[in-house]
Amino acid sequence: MPLFWRKDEEGYALRLMAEEIAMPWSWPVEINYLEAKAFCNWKSQKEGKSIRLPSEEEWYVLRDLHVKVDEPFWDKAPANINVEYFASSVPVDTFVFGDFYDVIGNVWQWSETPINGFDGFQVHPLYDDFSVPTFDDRHNLIKGGSWISTGNEIIRSSRYAFRRHFYQHAGFRYVESNEPVEVSSVFYEMDFELSRICEAHFGKKENNYYEEIAHFCTTLGEAKAKALEIGCGAGRGTFALARHFEMVHGIEFTARVVRLATNFKESGKLKYALKEEGELATFVERNLSDFEIDPSIQKVEFWQADPHNMKPYFDGYDLILVNDTLDTLYDPALFLEKIKERLHAGGFLVIASSYDWNESKTPREKWLGGFKKNGEKHTTFDALNEHLSPFFDLHVKPLQFFLHVKESARILRMKSLHVSVWKKR
Repeated sequence: MPLFWRKDEEGYALRLMAEEIAMPWSWPVEINYLEAKAFCNWKSQKEGKSIRLPSEEEWYVLRDLHVKVDEPFWDKAPANINVEYFASSVPVDTFVFGDFYDVIGNVWQWSETPINGFDGFQVHPLYDDFSVPTFDDRHNLIKGGSWISTGNEIIRSSRYAFRRHFYQHAGFRYVESNEPVEVSSVFYEMDFELSRICEAHFGKKENNYYEEIAHFCTTLGEAKAKALEIGCGAGRGTFALARHFEMVHGIEFTARVVRLATNFKESGKLKYALKEEGELATFVERNLSDFEIDPSIQKVEFWQADPHNMKPYFDGYDLILVNDTLDTLYDPALFLEKIKERLHAGGFLVIASSYDWNESKTPREKWLGGFKKNGEKHTTFDALNEHLSPFFDLHVKPLQFFLHVKESARILRMKSLHVSVWKKR
């Protein structure tokens, strides 16, 4: 039963702020979102109907049909709101709106919609800690105000949200509908390390490394059926390849990184907090449409996988791009041994790397190059020739591409990537 109900041998009572009273059954129940959702699930099962909470958009339809004047332009509140009538909830049939009651006022109404910014949302620089911290898929919108709501809380455009377990003078109304509520991710990436990846991929529309390397790859051969990008990051290069290939798979070693690309593909939006200095951040939002990306046309799939040991599903490629990943592998020689099996004859293996070997990622004994061998310098490109030349031909003279990574408002890091192209015999 709801948290504020009490039961003893005499029956049910309702706990108010200052006393307990005999249960007023015509009053709205005050509960949190989880309890409201559970009730809808129970009632759906009991009645064999699809019953749920309304979306924010559905609530606006109901309100706009019945509330024609917005505060501060009404002479007297049309509902139990603004503390104009009572200092508590009242029976739900006290204020009539056509065929409905309490369209606004009495208690807030939980919605099925997690709070998010509308298209074009920007954070006000002097008020940056109010909205964005709730854009986390954990705060649902409450609409309509309660008896104690005043000021900005009672206007039509008011948008307040609370964690789903909170109590906030909030009740609910439900709707019967076979139409599901479409909910897209509203999550802002707050991890600065991941935000740097987002910015490197989608910070600028023009002169972007991932677009350039993808375009270069599309000039290599005629076959354009299937491609694989290992090290897809937030997905800019994968989508760019998909303008020319029928299907492109993007692979990342960790789920936390591949989630960026997956969320972007599913929601059409990428949201992240870009570090300014210290703990200060600028909040950035990007839309797929801004980059001429359309997942309904550009067929891509993003996967978390170990590049050393991928499932048979990842096979039969015309092109494999190993993008800024080689020097992060725990056994690069094993990777090179296995990756050739996933390419068609005549397919291209493109390796872009800065060869920045680091023992925190690759054990020293597994480095391909970057050390002396028999007293002579042994580079990673030397090692690539040794590993790949029995099965591949070097297709073109190696090139140099530059990747810019914005680490904060005043720090921009540039990586020089050595790009070699190998054609499988």
